[in-house]
Amino acid sequence: MTQLVWFKRDLRIEDNEVLSSAASHGPVLPLYIIEPDLWRQPDSSGRHWAFCRESLLSLREALADLGQPLVIRQGRADAVLRKLIRAARVEAVWSHQETGNGWSFERDRSVADILADEGIPWHQYRQHGVVRGSCNRDTWSKQWEQLMACQRFEPPRLRPLPQIDPGALPDVPFPGYADDVCPERQAGGRKAAADALDTFLEERGERYHREMSSPLTAGVSCSRISTHLAFGTLSMREAVQATRQRKSAVKQLLPGARGTWPRALSAFEGRLHWHCHFMQKLESEPRIEFENMHQSLNGLREQQTDLHLLESWMRGETGWPFVDACMRALRQTGWLNFRMRAMLMSVASYQLWLHWRMPSLHLARLFTDYEPGIHYPQAQMQSGTTGINSLRIYNPVKQSRDQDPDGDFIRRWLPELESVKPAWIHTPWLMPGSEQRASGIIIGKQYPPPLVDHEAAAKLARSRIVQARREQKARHESRNIFERHGSRRKMRRSRQPSPQADLFSHDT
Repeated sequence: MTQLVWFKRDLRIEDNEVLSSAASHGPVLPLYIIEPDLWRQPDSSGRHWAFCRESLLSLREALADLGQPLVIRQGRADAVLRKLIRAARVEAVWSHQETGNGWSFERDRSVADILADEGIPWHQYRQHGVVRGSCNRDTWSKQWEQLMACQRFEPPRLRPLPQIDPGALPDVPFPGYADDVCPERQAGGRKAAADALDTFLEERGERYHREMSSPLTAGVSCSRISTHLAFGTLSMREAVQATRQRKSAVKQLLPGARGTWPRALSAFEGRLHWHCHFMQKLESEPRIEFENMHQSLNGLREQQTDLHLLESWMRGETGWPFVDACMRALRQTGWLNFRMRAMLMSVASYQLWLHWRMPSLHLARLFTDYEPGIHYPQAQMQSGTTGINSLRIYNPVKQSRDQDPDGDFIRRWLPELESVKPAWIHTPWLMPGSEQRASGIIIGKQYPPPLVDHEAAAKLARSRIVQARREQKARHESRNIFERHGSRRKMRRSRQPSPQADLFSHDT
């Protein structure tokens, strides 16, 4: 009897427990379903599809080498599965668990219903250290370590299914799909994933802990495996074990030959752990994709969204050069380092006083490495709506001077400011008229003035949120949130919420 392996966001044959387990029970029908409704969701974009398509091409070739190419179908998952189950005499369906968006959660419930109707068991396996159902945060790290320490799964040989038409892989998920130009997007596929991890661990990553905060250096010094983890062209276990093997190898070197590798690798391994820690938040409480985690803050921003401010932020026209350069770089590359992601969300939430939901959807579409389970908890953390984290209000001018002191990053992405002198590049609105004319840039014409006074706006935002969190009901809710979601890695004696690192999404 046929075993149907449903690939979702696990587009690899290496360390694929689902594929290996299914193959031990009979012939495997490897399936990917192109779901038009998924690609119509407000958090999806053409750059996601482009990366996914490249990864599907790679997966199809790899599966063909094992004996049976990937089967492609389009439509609703429940309808596609019902049809294949009957046509191919499927005995069981196999897949990895997914911590996706609200749409994929509802889709899986529908699939579960039709499989139950057909009498077909659905075997789901973990590929991240995320626990379904009730989660005990006190023992969560232990189970994560156990999963990461397991032996990796080898690709199995597959029996061909000549009676099954593999189907074509279309250029777009549905006719009329919007184009999304991202010229410097990372390439998809297994080779790109392996290359990114290998070059980071052997060459690029030695200064990771020192250079991941600035956009000038992070593009090289960060691992760049985040998109591969999001689409599953690389498994988390592979990344963790490769990192630990590299750490062990470095320890064998003479002290003078180790350089800064020990600190860099330790910092990186910690980020891999945080990856799953944040995914667990959405898995445990799916509502936080749509609602404030800390419900005592409901109504604080929701009714005051200024569309002019939102659209200016989205276009990279806030009048703060470093903020605008980060947004425009993200639009062109699909990636940004963690501190700059946090700054973009912080500016939207505090200085512009926008509710986190719409800015987070915009960033989700731009991040090629968008992972819902990380993205929404982090969007809320950077917006001050978790109730258990310190308010981290980024000063856009200070960040500019700290992370891009000479303005090189700004000038690359804001060519209209190319001739502005270093003394004014971080605050061009303060340039005297004579300097503006000499630079050929008139504020208000070639480049906008700041949307608001960032210092006054930040002060007001802080006071509003602090006041809301002082209420007795709010403090009680914060304690409950910490019990559900707080990290136990550095537990304070009081068991009160403690500040967490300001990593935003995939800072790896």
